[in-house]
Amino acid sequence: VALTVASGAMARAGLLVTRSHAVETLARASHFVFDKTGTLTTGEMRLLEVLPLAENTADSCLTLAAALEQASEHPLGRALRAAAADRPLPAVEAPGNEPGCGVTAVLGGRRLRLGRPAYVHSLHGRPLPARAAAVLASGDTVIALGDAAGWLALFRLGDEVRPEAAALLADLRAAGRRVLLLTGDCEPVARRVARGLAIDEVVPDASPQAKHEQVRRLQAAGAVVAMVGDGVNDAPVLAQAQVSVAMGGGSELARTQADLVLLSENLDHLRRGILVSRRALRVIRQNLWWSFAYNFVVLPLAMAGFITPWMAGIGMSGSSLLVVANSLRLQKVAGS
Repeated sequence: VALTVASGAMARAGLLVTRSHAVETLARASHFVFDKTGTLTTGEMRLLEVLPLAENTADSCLTLAAALEQASEHPLGRALRAAAADRPLPAVEAPGNEPGCGVTAVLGGRRLRLGRPAYVHSLHGRPLPARAAAVLASGDTVIALGDAAGWLALFRLGDEVRPEAAALLADLRAAGRRVLLLTGDCEPVARRVARGLAIDEVVPDASPQAKHEQVRRLQAAGAVVAMVGDGVNDAPVLAQAQVSVAMGGGSELARTQADLVLLSENLDHLRRGILVSRRALRVIRQNLWWSFAYNFVVLPLAMAGFITPWMAGIGMSGSSLLVVANSLRLQKVAGS
């Protein structure tokens, strides 16, 4: 009864339960692992700067990057397309995607890569020019464009931390839970967000495989892990965690793998859902203790003949009503 009421209360609070174990496991989670882009941040990336590194102009480099990202659902890809919305994009051939690294395609007879600088570097092996250092040290997200001949451009993008994220993380820390930031972004970007949210444990430059391995290591050490993410790259680690939460505006694959789905982009709804799950666990224990105490006292009296059948019927009905009424108090928690 408590789990049924809790699931309904969490849905009204903005957190949809998709698997039966999610309520109890969320309440017992000892480690909360968060993705960054689209989860702790709004995911509404904006192009801040284009730094050409070859003979191409900034406009031509942006056109090439937007062409490579034509089919992408990633916030970075959407930001590049939005910045190039006023221009026609050339068609690409043989498109490909390396999860957590970037995209690749053939355009005008040459193979292009767009994504993490290390991913682009592996195509041509050339060092970055000295003038790229300031962009890389900016603390914003930086992705690179290149071909087999070398670097073409760097793109600096940024987004904002969700305003309700700090309150959620503060509540988790106050409850004794450990909070980790697990992101594919480079270390300066990850550290900047972590400092703003007072997160001490950060794992930057993490590929989907590295995220999966990090969660597996935590579980091997006895942790009950709750993973919160939004992207296609988060699907494997969402499936690995004991309980997982997908952002409502995230990818369809992430929502499919998750045990709970945030029906909005508001992390305060997750905070309220966690509160309901913890209260549900307390209510379950209260109901079990009441049932045990009631039967421990009443059954011997009934066997000794001190309680008649009509009295026992009233007593059992009253006991059941008490359990239901206690569970229904969870609805007030969701509205608080």
